[in-house]
Amino acid sequence: MKLMPGCYECLRRLICQAAELATGDASLKQNAIKEAMKILDDEFSYSQLSIVIATKINKVVREVTHNPDPYRAMKEREMTLARELYPELRSRYNDDLRGCLKLAAAANVIDFFREPGSIREDIRKPVSFVVDDSEQLEAKLKDAGKVLYLADNAGELYFDLPLAKWMKQFAQVIYVVKPSPVQDDLTMDNVRRSGLEGEFGKVISTGIASPGIVFSLASAQFKREFESADLIFAKGMGHYEALSELPPEGKFFYCLMAKCMPVADSLGVPINSYVAMLQ
Repeated sequence: MKLMPGCYECLRRLICQAAELATGDASLKQNAIKEAMKILDDEFSYSQLSIVIATKINKVVREVTHNPDPYRAMKEREMTLARELYPELRSRYNDDLRGCLKLAAAANVIDFFREPGSIREDIRKPVSFVVDDSEQLEAKLKDAGKVLYLADNAGELYFDLPLAKWMKQFAQVIYVVKPSPVQDDLTMDNVRRSGLEGEFGKVISTGIASPGIVFSLASAQFKREFESADLIFAKGMGHYEALSELPPEGKFFYCLMAKCMPVADSLGVPINSYVAMLQ
C-alpha cells in the first residue's frame, strides 16, 4: 500500500511523539525533530511506503537522542494492560478458530497513538469482521505445513497465543517479532520477559527494526522462512501495508483493525473496522 495524502500528517505526528518520548532534553528533542522532518520531506512520495519512511524516522530519533527504545515505558504499560484484561476477554470468546481469531483481532485496538483508557474501553467491545474469510483460513490451515505468524504491538502477544496454539493442530507455527525496539512493536526481548517464549515454540525476528516489514532490509533467515511458508498470518496495519504490495498468492491472511482512513480506504471498509482477509 503506497502513501496517501493523509499519511504525511500521521508521520509528522510520529516524529513529534517519538522525540517527545525519547528525551527530556529540549535541544536534543528539537534536533531529532529537525533531522526526522528532513527525512519526511525528502522522501514523502505517493510511490513510497509509509513503513520505509517510518523506519528511517525512528532510526534517526534513536540516534540523535541516544535512546535505543523511546517507547519502552509505553510498551510496558500496554503489556501490563493486556495481561490484566486478557483473562476477562478470553472467557468471552470460544475455543474454535473464529473465537481465537476474534480474540487476536480484539487486541489490535492497541496503538501508540491511543490513550490506555480508550484502549481499555474499545478492546472490551465485541469483534465483528466486516471482511470475514475465516472459513477460507480454516481450509488453508488444514493443508498448510508451515505458518508464519507476524506479530504486531507488544501487548498483543497474550491474545495471539490461543490462535497460535490452535493453528499448531495443523501446521508448524513460527511466531515472528522484531529483533530490537521500534515504536511499540513486539521484540524478542519482550517475548522472553513475558515468560511465554516456550508457549509459542519457535520465535524468530524479521532481522530489521521496522514497523511492518521492509523486505530489502530483512534477514536472510526471515526471507527463507517467508518463502517456504504455506501461510503468512499478518497482524496489524504495518504488515498489510508491506504485504499488499506483493502479488496476491492466496497465502496472505490479514487480521487487523483499520485504524486510519488510508488503510480503511485501501481495504474498502469503514474506519475502525475489523478485517480477517485472505489475499
